Amino acid sequence: MILSIESSCDDSSIAITDIATKKLIFHKKISQELEHAVYGGVVPELASRLHAEALPRILEECKPYFRQLKAIAVTNAPGLAVTLMEGITMAKALSVTLDLPLIAVNHLKGHIYSLFVDKEAVFPQTVLLVSGGHTQVVEVKSLNEMKTVASTMDDSFGESFDKVAKMMGLAYPGGPVIEKLAKEGDPKRYGFTIPLQQKKDFAFSYSGIKNAVRLAVEEGSETDYADIAASFQEVATEHLIRKIKKYLVDHPPKNFAIVGGASANLYLRNKVEAMIAPYGASLYLAELKYCSDNAAMIGRVAVEMYLEKAFTSLHQLQATPRAPL
Repeated sequence: MILSIESSCDDSSIAITDIATKKLIFHKKISQELEHAVYGGVVPELASRLHAEALPRILEECKPYFRQLKAIAVTNAPGLAVTLMEGITMAKALSVTLDLPLIAVNHLKGHIYSLFVDKEAVFPQTVLLVSGGHTQVVEVKSLNEMKTVASTMDDSFGESFDKVAKMMGLAYPGGPVIEKLAKEGDPKRYGFTIPLQQKKDFAFSYSGIKNAVRLAVEEGSETDYADIAASFQEVATEHLIRKIKKYLVDHPPKNFAIVGGASANLYLRNKVEAMIAPYGASLYLAELKYCSDNAAMIGRVAVEMYLEKAFTSLHQLQATPRAPL
């Protein structure tokens, strides 16, 4: 089995995955949402301290599996430097104590493999990765063949939801709050402009929408918030759909997937399903519990890396906050 650790942001998580069957044997996650909600977003230093408390508590529950472990995996990139180091420090200590090799996992690969927790991977995939820190389209042929073909020029899809919620004084994280509020609103009331309509580049941008929403919030009142949320969600999603549609004309997908924390948005899922229907492509979705950062997806990548003997030495294992896919 492989023990995997995830601490790239504000979720403390440890999982144990069976190498032969790829089955998830143990998985636990402790969220820090309530602690950070007071500040309207993640405070890195606070997140680090909370990881230092939560990870050892979860590890205690893993001790019965220690004798069956073959490797220790940990997220080392990308993420917040101070929180990544909490997981890395634990992984190094376990590696030395149990005399086991280390596997360094890019958590963006983890999001892609969140599709395959408890099952075999299916490739190729055209993947839309949407989270609080990333918005990108990735062509995936295998574990080691992943090419990012589009990304955001500024804010991410998930980040924009959080910021819009904060403008309205709503709870953190903002994604679920805005999605729920949008159900009560009129998506056509505010004519927010869809970004980059005249640009041929395959890229995304959310700074303009965010600014338009800010003005609407300042000029309106709480009675307008549902309409603002609905109008924002529709335009933010339509921006993704229009850009991807143009790309798919020349790159028809066999399989299409949505991953990342913001992939839990059901409005987005429905729009993507309609978008790929003409291609007869299969739509792959992670279970909702595996959409946000978690160690189960890290463990699933680690199994593939273990089979390829893609180990990292104790001294090579470092936090790489801004590493690409």
